[in-house]
Amino acid sequence: MSMDLLVRLPDPEEIKKKYPASEKVKEIKVQRDKEIADVFTGKSNKFLLIIGPCSADKEEPVLDYISRLVPVQEQVKDKILIIPRIYTNKPRTTGEGYKGMIHQPDPTKHEDMLEGLIKVRQLHLHAIEQTGFTCADEMLYPENHLYLSDVLSYVAVGARSVENQFHRLTASGLDIPVGMKNPTSGDLSVMMNSIRAAQHPHTFVYSGWEVNSAGNTLAHAILRGSVDKNGQAIPNYHYEDLIKLCDLYAKSGLENPAVIVDTNHSNSAKKFDEQPRIAKEVLHCTRYSKDIGKMVKGLMIESYIEDGSQPSDGKIYGKSITDACLGWDKTERLIYDIADLR
Repeated sequence: MSMDLLVRLPDPEEIKKKYPASEKVKEIKVQRDKEIADVFTGKSNKFLLIIGPCSADKEEPVLDYISRLVPVQEQVKDKILIIPRIYTNKPRTTGEGYKGMIHQPDPTKHEDMLEGLIKVRQLHLHAIEQTGFTCADEMLYPENHLYLSDVLSYVAVGARSVENQFHRLTASGLDIPVGMKNPTSGDLSVMMNSIRAAQHPHTFVYSGWEVNSAGNTLAHAILRGSVDKNGQAIPNYHYEDLIKLCDLYAKSGLENPAVIVDTNHSNSAKKFDEQPRIAKEVLHCTRYSKDIGKMVKGLMIESYIEDGSQPSDGKIYGKSITDACLGWDKTERLIYDIADLR
């Protein structure tokens, strides 16, 4: 093998012991997990907004952004349940460039995985302690989930990971909602098979152990659009797309049929300022069709303090260094508009 061993990283239990979740954090997570699960099981009619930066870059602006959501959540609490995004891994199609906080806790410096694991756990803990929000992250590397398993309330499996058996099996062992994105090809059968696998129990190897999973009945779909053979974006948030997913769920026998619609990525052709329009179209569909209204549980929105994006060495506070995001003023307005439409 042509790999150099650099640093032995502490296992998840070591990190958790050194940076523990307080009793306050544990209590908040129990409450939040129940509120979120109730949406997916149909016990609650609240609408989920999984919202925040494309990729977390630095603690200060991320916590600033999440703190701004607190008074907004209070205003819309009867209709909307906000789950902030703290995405600490950033998949790169080519493997080059900024890979997220776990790899580079400071995006202007070289990789430091040990510092990254610590910074990421501290960020999630600080978010809960300071704002009362438990958050969402993407499960890009399944074994890394153990470092955050006691603080996350939502996990997404990305379009390039959804066909991977290890991601599916790991999702089957989690006790929080796991969203399975459709692959970049747009093949919904791949996504549905992933949900089916995640909802069933399995025996597999995980972090050096033979483990049994119970199956995760909160596993569900995320529609994020696709790309054709020429790289052109093909959205899948329209009425016809949602009806098609309703039909697939009806034939599947899966528990808790649910979808979160991603308003960015290929649904917007990465035109971040299209997200409010897309969100409102999806909400119109939920009012027009009872079946769609029952299935659509929320939206995934990429949003930060400033509109747009900048290079990874950029100096603009609260501006994405990965995919372009909707700025705070437009985000706040959109959340209130969604509440009015609910």
